[in-house]
Amino acid sequence: MNSMVINIENAVVSYREDVALRGVSLKVKSGEFVGIVGPNGAGKTTLLTIVNGLGKLLSGRVWVLGDYLTSGNSHSLRKKVGYVAQIQNIDPRMPMNVREVTMIGRYGLLGLLRRPSKHDWKIVDELLELVGMTNLARRPIGHLSGGEQQRVAIARCLAQEPQIFLLDEPTASLDWRAKIDVLELVKLIHDSRHLTTLLVTHDLGALPIACNRVALMKEGLIWAEGTPGEALTDEKLSQLYDIPASVVEARREEAILV
Repeated sequence: MNSMVINIENAVVSYREDVALRGVSLKVKSGEFVGIVGPNGAGKTTLLTIVNGLGKLLSGRVWVLGDYLTSGNSHSLRKKVGYVAQIQNIDPRMPMNVREVTMIGRYGLLGLLRRPSKHDWKIVDELLELVGMTNLARRPIGHLSGGEQQRVAIARCLAQEPQIFLLDEPTASLDWRAKIDVLELVKLIHDSRHLTTLLVTHDLGALPIACNRVALMKEGLIWAEGTPGEALTDEKLSQLYDIPASVVEARREEAILV
């Protein structure tokens, strides 16, 4: 496989009158862990959407895992791209337990008409052990805390055996302890499964130290990128968030504590 797993060239995406991406280009090599940082409305989620084959380009081109992305092959490519969204409120009456929800991730490989085999259930159980949810495998999904639900979402994502791991604000709305646990789990999964990972966040405290590279997004553009040391300077972050450097330093200290 080409070492360039994701290649976005001059991508433009618009939702009605709002331009979400304004000619974005980004290249990600196999095994990289890239943090996408920026304020709300910067276009970060839309960037993940086009990698996942769900976004419609007005112009530009996207290659994922060596294939030029088109409407005809986006479905098959999505099987190789795992996506973990922000925590959603789940109705506590939802009649599915943790183990069953995790199995949903296998259906992209199985097809909707095939029943899971013992092998599929074995994979699900191994993943629940990996994310620390074995003891809650029979718990209704709506009875979990936010951090527990996010662990299940990660297990469900991994059940499809992806090569690319996309995370969209995975620690939003979590308390500090759950945030730390989820970030440590994401780092463990990235390292142990040799994935290519993109993590989107607006919160510096939710940016894993495992990131090889950081891209700063604002108003639909990537206007700075580099190693964390190069990209996360007081000057650049002050411009990114439109706040004084002193506030940036306070946020950085908070991130270190987290």
